[in-house]
Amino acid sequence: MIREILKLGDERLYEISAPVTQEDFSQLPQWVEDLHDTLMEYRRVYGAGRAVAAPQIGIRKRLLYMYLDRPYVFINPTLTFPDEEQYELLDDCMSFPGLMVKVRRYRRGVIRYTDMAQQQQEMALEGDLAELLQHEYDHLDGILATMRAVDDRSLIMAQMKRDF
Repeated sequence: MIREILKLGDERLYEISAPVTQEDFSQLPQWVEDLHDTLMEYRRVYGAGRAVAAPQIGIRKRLLYMYLDRPYVFINPTLTFPDEEQYELLDDCMSFPGLMVKVRRYRRGVIRYTDMAQQQQEMALEGDLAELLQHEYDHLDGILATMRAVDDRSLIMAQMKRDF
């Protein structure tokens, strides 16, 4: 089911998400379907979108969904960084379409998570994949890209595929 994406200013976006528990696993297929459907609808409307965090659609659980060449589900992820190398980039978000924010992100990372089969997984990240998952992971802690702006001149309005 396509869910409403919470928009910048909605207090729920600033809350820390709770871990997915064993009792939650029966609801996971529906949550993942909702994340998928919502991401695909955003792509259809805006021509962009690679991942979405559960809190963005009102599910306050530590759950991320990414669709690149196939779907990826990250349950209770943890994110670490093997070194201190960072870079600046313009970040955007489904919770504030049309707004770009200049932020600093780590160039490399490692995400550890549980998959849908309840198996522990690990993925090495670099470049845009590292940036993407840092962005989504921040949502789990109630952090938006606007809160990571490099300075007070780091907000830029972008041209969108469709007016909203």
